[in-house]
Amino acid sequence: MDRLLYISMTGAKENMNALALRGNNLANANTTGFKADIENARAMQAFGEGLPTRVFALTEKASENYTQGMLRTTGRDLDVAVKGDGWISVQDAGGEEALTRNGNFEISAAGVLQTSNGLPVLGNGNQPIVIPLPVEKLEIHRDGTIEIQPEGALPNALEEINRIKLSKPENPSLEKGEDGLFRSRVGEQFVADATVSVEKGALESSNVNPVQEMTHMMSLQRHYELQVKMMKTAEETDKASSSLLRLT
Repeated sequence: MDRLLYISMTGAKENMNALALRGNNLANANTTGFKADIENARAMQAFGEGLPTRVFALTEKASENYTQGMLRTTGRDLDVAVKGDGWISVQDAGGEEALTRNGNFEISAAGVLQTSNGLPVLGNGNQPIVIPLPVEKLEIHRDGTIEIQPEGALPNALEEINRIKLSKPENPSLEKGEDGLFRSRVGEQFVADATVSVEKGALESSNVNPVQEMTHMMSLQRHYELQVKMMKTAEETDKASSSLLRLT
């Protein structure tokens, strides 16, 4: 009975992990540029002393759904959305390069172009982009080039100051961190790709489908209840076996 109990116990644990992951997806249904996570688990044989007669459910690192979310128009000059495949390079909390699809930019008091959660956007030389303040107008072109009209300058006196680093690594080579940013699995450097373009005045919505996530959660809840019933059955069978042994 211990085999049945162990299998159902580890299965219930994986169902709970999957429920938490799907719940996180649902919580980020309105997060700009968010990519939905997909739970992964597999059957694994337990090896130890004696023969490998036990199997348990093993958690695998979650994968991601890389499909593009819907683009919603904002009309804001500092909002950009990556069109198709591609990523925006930012500097994470540790000062390292990471990737995001969140193009909701703002300019800090020090003139640093950053995301809505305060991460500096990287440009030429893998350095944070600094906007010389004050400016009358700022333009972000399709290739990520940034032009500004300095305060007091003529309307056609635009100056190119930098270019947002846009790259297109292979999606399987990326992994998502706990901060929601993507990094290389093997630590390779990201290379700017001129084929990646952005759309100004728009943002990419999360690619989470709330209805689909709710359906998955209900299915996982039913699976969890089934695993609990299996554990109850194992307990009842063990009690019945003990009763037979006492009778003999």
